[in-house]
Amino acid sequence: MSRGVDAILEVLENVEKLAKETPPVENAGSRFGNPAFRTFYDKISELAPSFHEKILNLPSECIQEVSVYFIESWGNRTRIDYGSGMELNFLCWLMCLQHLRVINDTDSVALVIRVFWRYIEVMRILQSSYWLEPAGSHGVWGLDDYHFLPFLFGSAQLRGGNQNLHRNYSLPLLIFHTPGHKYIRPKSIHDADVLDEYSKDYMYLACIKFINSIKTASLRWHSPMLDDISGVKTWDKVNSGMIKMYLAEVLGKLPVIQHFLFGSILPYPGDLPAQPEHFEQDAHWGHTHAHPAKPADMGWGDCCGIPVPSAFGAAAAEGKTPDRRLQGPAIRPVPFD
Repeated sequence: MSRGVDAILEVLENVEKLAKETPPVENAGSRFGNPAFRTFYDKISELAPSFHEKILNLPSECIQEVSVYFIESWGNRTRIDYGSGMELNFLCWLMCLQHLRVINDTDSVALVIRVFWRYIEVMRILQSSYWLEPAGSHGVWGLDDYHFLPFLFGSAQLRGGNQNLHRNYSLPLLIFHTPGHKYIRPKSIHDADVLDEYSKDYMYLACIKFINSIKTASLRWHSPMLDDISGVKTWDKVNSGMIKMYLAEVLGKLPVIQHFLFGSILPYPGDLPAQPEHFEQDAHWGHTHAHPAKPADMGWGDCCGIPVPSAFGAAAAEGKTPDRRLQGPAIRPVPFD
């Protein structure tokens, strides 16, 4: 593992420290998450340049541009939500560092197993502390409410090293090789003993265990796509399907990409589209459509008539505790409607 990876891990440790130094405030009944998140976000924005100054071999003239992706990785300040677009910004932050030779191709496994997983752990703390809403009506297509990439990377980890895979993908970090596991199959996600034994080692299983720890009912009801995918015979097929899905449903979707920022490191080769006026001041910026504001005493609210509180919005100091690999406050399971 290179010194660049060590420096990135230190940055993530600093982010977690900031979150713990910025506790949530009393905000009972609010659908829109905890206002303390905005204080945390402002701290990240202020300190991002100094965090990057400590990263070895990062050109000083690139810090401002690279910091934008880093700041956008932690959620939306206005809506206090998080989704696959923010997760994509973190991936692109890593790509920028790779392009600038802070990290190199030999770091690919460490970037996923160590760096990206550390990012997920920190994000779970933010989601549970500030009750971040999913940036969408029902999460990302029946996977996790917030994340897509842990399932893509996690299926690759279980798939193992297959050097014959076609590599013509938009994001090279989507491909990495590990030894895999000889006996665990996609259907093993329904085996509680397998989850208990191997979730500490495999990203995909850790995410399944985490979902089970905060939601009632079965995957069939609250995560139907994960349930369907478990019927696939091999992790190779799961992983290739995840990559195709990511390219089509994340990188290929306007609501995700329309506000993505391009620059000198990650340039946009096409014509620049017209920019609507005052779009950054819109409380629903990044959402596919707007809804009228509702008074706080009207409950959690909805999106298109569908209730969409954060899974952490019903947090209480009783009930199940999330998987310790993704430790957070004690959380009451949220029934699936």
